[in-house]
Amino acid sequence: MNDVTPELPPGTLYIVSTPIGNLKDITFRAIEVLSNVDLIAAEDTRHTRILLQHYNIRTPATSYFDFNKEKKIPSLIKRLQEGARLALVSDAGTPGISDPAFRLVRTCIENGLRIETIPGATAFVPALVLSGLPTDRFVFEGFLPVKKGRKTRLETLRNEPRTMVMYESPYRVVRTLRDLEATLGNRQIVVVRELTKKFEEVVRGSLTEINSDIEQLKLKGEFVLVIEGAGKQKGG
Repeated sequence: MNDVTPELPPGTLYIVSTPIGNLKDITFRAIEVLSNVDLIAAEDTRHTRILLQHYNIRTPATSYFDFNKEKKIPSLIKRLQEGARLALVSDAGTPGISDPAFRLVRTCIENGLRIETIPGATAFVPALVLSGLPTDRFVFEGFLPVKKGRKTRLETLRNEPRTMVMYESPYRVVRTLRDLEATLGNRQIVVVRELTKKFEEVVRGSLTEINSDIEQLKLKGEFVLVIEGAGKQKGG
């Protein structure tokens, strides 16, 4: 067990935000917590190990991801009930945003366990801010369904007046851009790729313009799509 500072009470789950790309985008508090908890539950331990090694953090890590969450939650809860201090991290950004972190959080609440959040980076906020689209009201859609429910979800967005933000993988972004145009019409959109990294890219235009020149998009890295709300376009 690590030497634990008095500020880290036992039996606590720490939800720790980590960088979305640039390893410098982490708070002093996050480094302190990751250095002093007893165990880190990580979406991908290999990915998290890069961050830990960069900051010379030797805390052991265990995997916690969508396909093993049901198996891992009971053992993590047991560790917390025994007084362990546990940090929860995702591959990048804030745990609970488009990952299974909320299930562990909810189980901790049901068991009366202490939870603290260590705020920090998340991809959709900087993408929204740099988009130039209205930010006073917006809706975050996460990832669209791949198959079942995809058409229905898109239809529900047709009349959404708020700016819409969603994530997409490089393998489905072309399909998603075309589906968005087919359902929503020719809205303004900002496509953000590889936020905070060396090859960060921002493409602005209408859905029709971007789809007509889709080859301009480098299909690598994670994408954030920021889409104009209904009735915002000229003549709408």
